[in-house]
Amino acid sequence: METQESSSWKTVCEIDLVYKTKVKSSERPHITSSRCAYHLIRDCWDPGKIEFLEQFKVLLLNQSNRVLGIYQASSGGITGTVVDIRLLFAAALKAGAVGLIIAHNHPSGTLIPSNPDKQITRKIAQAGELLDIKLLDHIIITSESYYSFADQGAL
Repeated sequence: METQESSSWKTVCEIDLVYKTKVKSSERPHITSSRCAYHLIRDCWDPGKIEFLEQFKVLLLNQSNRVLGIYQASSGGITGTVVDIRLLFAAALKAGAVGLIIAHNHPSGTLIPSNPDKQITRKIAQAGELLDIKLLDHIIITSESYYSFADQGAL
């Protein structure tokens, strides 16, 4: 006779970590500067949303700063969006990323970082330190330009 304890393993979900790619390493975009990251991110942005609602995306990078993928961490309203850092790092860990470039847009067109922008940057950098995943930059984008925390020494 099976006891409750001995059969309980059958109700536990198995976790499988898999990263599948169809892109050769040599064909992945190579990030060499904030300008390069900005152009890649802007090209992946829905042009109908960049001036309408705030979104937050993450470039997941390997050791050579080649892009493993882009993860949309959140999509919000006109004046803000909420980022769940746990989901952001779940994506980074699943992809095997060692570096991150985070980016979000300001529908207003201003490139000045807000206090919440600075706070989320600090939180993501701290969480990354614990996981050995380096936050390389935080880029605020508009359809015409960008602000780089790294270039401004604000990282």
